[in-house]
Amino acid sequence: MKRVGLMGGTFDPIHIGHLLAAETAREQCGLDEVWFIPSRTPPLKSGAPSASGEDRLEMVRLAIAGHPAFKALDLELRRPGISYSIDTVHELSARCPGCSFAYIIGGDRVNDLPRWHRIDELAASVAFIGVSRPGHPVDIGSLPESLRGRVRIIPMPQLDISSSAIRALRREGRSVRYLVPDGVHDFIVRKGLYGS
Repeated sequence: MKRVGLMGGTFDPIHIGHLLAAETAREQCGLDEVWFIPSRTPPLKSGAPSASGEDRLEMVRLAIAGHPAFKALDLELRRPGISYSIDTVHELSARCPGCSFAYIIGGDRVNDLPRWHRIDELAASVAFIGVSRPGHPVDIGSLPESLRGRVRIIPMPQLDISSSAIRALRREGRSVRYLVPDGVHDFIVRKGLYGS
């Protein structure tokens, strides 16, 4: 059975912290592949993404180019409405019955798991890999008992990088080079994304 890590999110923009989390989870959890899935409308974030779905997908493709175990999927961008993980898992399970899935999420999102749409059904279908993030302590004990055994916390090198900070730097006219892969940086500059 192929073990696949799923990384969902707005990726507005994707940055080296996302890539490091994916690679760390791939290595530490024995994943065969990691699939990046930009969301159309994230359920737990207010406001629409700054960049279009097409641009966010292209930045993901640029960021993962050359990594044989990384893949970009557009299924949430094609599906109308809110991008619920349970709908994504149902679609992927039908497409790839020989795969087992684990969501890779930031440590800051582990504590939010009880708020995820149809979380009990989702947790019965996938595992969760929580990667530690600076300033976001994870308390597995605070999760409902049904979720505790479905979450594995893994350490990763600590980088305090976020997409919102990258957008803020761009609005201020400052460089985001080295916070995002070179191809993503060039795309952001060429398209004038996140500027004032």
